[in-house]
Amino acid sequence: MKEKALSRRELLQRSGAVGMMAAGQSSWLPAAGVPQGKADSCIFIWLGGGACHIDTFDPKRLGDPQQRKAGSAYNPIDTAIEGVQVCEHLPQTARILDRTVIVRSCHHDVIDEHAAAVNRVHTGRPPTGTTIYPSIGSVTADQLGARNEGLPAYVVMGYPSASRGPGFLGARNSYLYLTETSLGPAALKRPYDVPPGRQQRRNALLEHLRTDYFRRNSRQEKVNNYVQASVEGMKLAGPEFMKVFELESESKDVRAQFGGEFGQRCLLARRLVQAGVRFVEVSFNLNFINGTGWDTHNEGQKNQHMLIRQLDQAFSSLLVDLEKHKRLDRTLVVIATEFGRPPEFDNRGGRGHYSKAFSMVLAGGGLQTGQVVGVTDELGKEILEDPVSLADFHATIYAAMGIDPARELYDGNRPVPITDSGKPIERLFRS
Repeated sequence: MKEKALSRRELLQRSGAVGMMAAGQSSWLPAAGVPQGKADSCIFIWLGGGACHIDTFDPKRLGDPQQRKAGSAYNPIDTAIEGVQVCEHLPQTARILDRTVIVRSCHHDVIDEHAAAVNRVHTGRPPTGTTIYPSIGSVTADQLGARNEGLPAYVVMGYPSASRGPGFLGARNSYLYLTETSLGPAALKRPYDVPPGRQQRRNALLEHLRTDYFRRNSRQEKVNNYVQASVEGMKLAGPEFMKVFELESESKDVRAQFGGEFGQRCLLARRLVQAGVRFVEVSFNLNFINGTGWDTHNEGQKNQHMLIRQLDQAFSSLLVDLEKHKRLDRTLVVIATEFGRPPEFDNRGGRGHYSKAFSMVLAGGGLQTGQVVGVTDELGKEILEDPVSLADFHATIYAAMGIDPARELYDGNRPVPITDSGKPIERLFRS
């Protein structure tokens, strides 16, 4: 019997179904040749404002702010990696630099707009008019979830913003925001003037309203995401999660080792990942220290060394503490910023913005540490070797976490790759 010829519509439908089946089967596995790390958590340290690479992790010839001579503001010092130097205000980090990878060749094309650059580094791609991309923390939450029940997958200490949000992944992949290290998620706690019985009645009424709403509106995915986020949020108010915030349970020596407020945030980050939180962003946004934070225009440059010293104390203590708790190989620690600064000084001794070449840092996470990726010229303005795009940097973090950076997510029916064609830095995964 002669078979009926397929129409164009039928052919497209059948081939599309086969393609979807193939994608579904392969989406749980990394693409061929994509390296896979062994980290199960990430601490993402954010230096908001734009930390100067040549004054921290990529020192160059000595300049002079007073004379407006281009160059680094501080002398370099040797480190645990032979032939590699960092700024003199990073002595503790220098001694354990072999636990890290300095990526000196990061770059993008956003210069004058902080918010746009923050978004670019958090999402790893330029924005479009049709898609709100998720942050790296939200993608990690979506792909991996929390390691333990009753914990959030993603926590932010510092700057809450849309750039750190879930984008099209929805509210259930957003972050839990902490304002003070000692209080925990205070907004999730039951108010003192609401007795437990009254709270239970409220919860029962809310559940009845939700059930009735979804019975009448079964396809409201965005509302459902929000509801699931609020349900999970209520679980976090329990005593087990709240114990994580009891920093006083740490010895006085440990707390002193980490230093001030930023250091205490880093200590809390260790406790969070130890408990089972998957991704923790720790913002170093204490601008009062030098008047400008890491955005060192004008007089902000004068006391920048105070920021660098606090970063040195907290970051080095975090790595040593993770190592002591046998978590460094399983925790990827990242130092990130929205861009660097140029070698030239402005009229009042500060620096502008510079995104054509800047540094970010990776540590632990089972990577092949003790090396530097990328080389810049004598003033840190041009990348001479091994440029690393933000998509590549993101792909490296995802691969270290066991997430396939080429996997497709979906904004409705639209496929969106996790990275914008990013490739992991392969030599960081070689055994």
